[in-house]
Parts: sequence; structure tokens; C-alpha cells
Amino acid sequence: MTTPTPVLPVLEAQNLTIAYAGRTVIDGLDLTITQGQITTFVGANGSGKSTLLKALGRILKPAAGKVMLEGRPISDLPTKEVARRLAILPQSPSAPAGITVRDLVMRGRNPHQTWARPWSTEDATVVTRALAETGLTEVADRDVSALSGGQRQRVWIALVVAQQAATLLLDEPTTYLDLTHQLSVLRLVRRINTDTGATVVMVLHDLSLAARYSDRLIVLADGAVVADGPPETVLTPETLLTAFALHARVVPDPITGTPLVVPEDHDHPTP
Repeated sequence: MTTPTPVLPVLEAQNLTIAYAGRTVIDGLDLTITQGQITTFVGANGSGKSTLLKALGRILKPAAGKVMLEGRPISDLPTKEVARRLAILPQSPSAPAGITVRDLVMRGRNPHQTWARPWSTEDATVVTRALAETGLTEVADRDVSALSGGQRQRVWIALVVAQQAATLLLDEPTTYLDLTHQLSVLRLVRRINTDTGATVVMVLHDLSLAARYSDRLIVLADGAVVADGPPETVLTPETLLTAFALHARVVPDPITGTPLVVPEDHDHPTP
């Protein structure tokens, strides 16, 4: 009889408390992120989604508790070691003026370089592959500022791909994109997860897209987890009312079968 491979925790929040300007946003949170899954945080504005993601990525220092990365306190790890294991795409990142797509993606290799190991042929190969995987080869020498919003977002994801970290934290990667480009970015994220086995943790606003492209949804409200699990068990009318004050029906997506959230219109009541 074959022993099943254990599912390993990649990130853990242990009794995590985060405060801004004297206001506690997250209080005593315990959470485990599982290896190889796409986990998405959803919740109303101000629920603590981005705050939690930043704490997991060591951008924010906890007021209490700790974050563990692959079994070790993330606060104890050298910055470059964290960057080799964990890649972060913040909300609305900005590129330096005049930088080309290739040059920006090359910055993803910085964590792997030292004075004894400068830029190498391996780095160049990784960058070339990251550009190809994100569909950016033909625009590699263009100025990032000349690209469309969807292309620019793919450039930032290419940088994250080039970083070759086992875990990716993506804070609202579809912000400001139209639906076509949102789908393109989320398909790319799913492909990276499938092809490389990368663990992905995202923050998204669109509940139906989150359900379609995630293995696990974590619903936050007032800095606490109110639902956690597969999309089909998490996205219920009761949870939507609790977390979003939203009256809605949840029906199967006709394309994927994943939950599709249909808000109720009180001027046109559901039959």
C-alpha cells in the first residue's frame, strides 16, 4: 500500500496580530497555507485581505504573533533568502521611467546574485523563458510605459516567474483590468501553478472569478476568517450576507460548474 505524500504547510500565521496607527486590523489569527494550491483571500473593503497578505510576505511587521515560512520564522531569515523562496506582487506596482520589459523582468533574478555570482547565462535563460511563458517575447525591448494595462500586468508576473520562488503572493493582480485581461492574467496564474507546482496566494475582489481560479477561498470580515475551504462550500448565500452584507444567489457556472454569485436586485425580486 502506497503511503500518501503529506501536504506541507508553506506559510503559517500563528496568533498573528497586525495594527495600524493604534487600530487592530487582525487580532490573534491562526492560518496555514498549503503547498501547491491556489488560495485566494476575499472579503469586503477593509476586511484585512491585503493587510494579511503583506504580513505573510514580511512587508508588515506583526504587533504580536509570527509568520512561519517553510517551518522557520520569516522574521529570522535573511532578505535574499526570503526573496528566493517567496515572490510578492503588490497592488499597482510602478516601474522606473524608461525601463524596458526585459530589464524589468531581469530584476527578478536579483535574489539569486551575489558578488561571487553575478549575472550568468542561467539568469538570461530564465528571463527569456519567463518572457515566453507570459507572452511577452515580441515586446521584450519596448518601454514598459508604452504597453497596455494587461501587458504591463503580465510584465510584473513575468518578473515574479523569473524570481523562481516556490510561493507567489499576488495582491489584486487584476486591478484596473477589463474582463478579457482579468481572464488572461488568471489563466496565466493557473498555468504557472499547474506547470511549476508553485503555491499561489492571491487577493481578489471578483467572487466568481476567485471561485473559478482558486482551489481554496478564505473569506475575511473585520480581520477574522469567517469561511475557509473549497469555493463550492465557502460561497453560500449565508456567507455572502455575513461577510459582504450581500443578498445573492449562488448557482453553478455554466462553463466550469464553479460557484457563480448572482446579486439580488430588490427592485426586481427573484421569482
